[in-house]
Amino acid sequence: MDANTLHITNGDSAANIMAEAGLPGQILPWRDILHDGPVPGGLSPHQLAEVRADFLHQPPIAERDEILQGFRERDQTLQEFRDFDTVVIWLEHDLYDQLQLLQLLHWFSGEAPGQTKLRLICINRFPGISPFYGLGQLNPQQMQSLLGSEQPISREQIELGRRGWLAFTADTPLPLLDFLRQDLSPLPFMAAALKRHLEELPDSVTGLARHERQILEMVNAGEHRPGRLFGDHQKLETAPYLGDWGFWSLIENLVNVPNALLKTANGADFVRPPGIDNSEDFLAQRLHVTESGRAVLQGRSDWVALNPPDRWKGGVHLHPDITIWRWDASLQTVREHRL
Repeated sequence: MDANTLHITNGDSAANIMAEAGLPGQILPWRDILHDGPVPGGLSPHQLAEVRADFLHQPPIAERDEILQGFRERDQTLQEFRDFDTVVIWLEHDLYDQLQLLQLLHWFSGEAPGQTKLRLICINRFPGISPFYGLGQLNPQQMQSLLGSEQPISREQIELGRRGWLAFTADTPLPLLDFLRQDLSPLPFMAAALKRHLEELPDSVTGLARHERQILEMVNAGEHRPGRLFGDHQKLETAPYLGDWGFWSLIENLVNVPNALLKTANGADFVRPPGIDNSEDFLAQRLHVTESGRAVLQGRSDWVALNPPDRWKGGVHLHPDITIWRWDASLQTVREHRL
């Protein structure tokens, strides 16, 4: 690997460690939480960047124009990949990374590589680190030790990536379910990651997505502190992928809504950063399960009926005026539901 190498990785944490490790070449962080918000199919990279920037902006921390500019610069670097001798994609096994892998493989499926070599480092463990969550846990020396382990990206992997991205961005989850029935062994972490994605559809009994159910169960069991909830929630995942921004959003959508399933101790709205200036005030909030929350947890009430969703999971828009797809855990399949 020489100085004319493009390293693509899953975000700033890993990218900064790579820079400290002195990896030769240019480092490109791929900053997008594709598991959250709209990722509709049939869009050009330019169009998709607009959609994602609209969703991700969070003033004053992240302004839309700043996010969009970052996407534009990222995509321009990717367009120029043939200027490099080698492109190495560095990722791990969780949903956050596996969706980025699908997006990249889909993009490369439409491009002739020319003389540029395409390589992949994708791991789910590292010696001496347990539990292993991702590349951001490594120190610079450990990151550098992965050099030389990269493997050529095959045409089979690229084709699977192309089909997987089309399935993920489809307007129903049925193509993704079909994709999961294929042999995905060339992408060994993909099946588990995409199944985890489907588990975030409303459950067929309670209407809760898996993250929502886990949060409610933890609060119901006696953990009322937001900060501790986030840490404990990570331990419930085989391959944690949800960041704190997404976690606070989930709590907000369980508290600050009609027929809320959670409430704060003082009955006020749950306030998350950046809407609260003092971190101690944020951490001092206490959460409790409402009567509606207990009824939903016990399967006596349906969260979809109490609070019909309006959110996107990949290309699927869950909305009462369209179709609310639900995950049937007992049969490991999806079902169509109309209100």
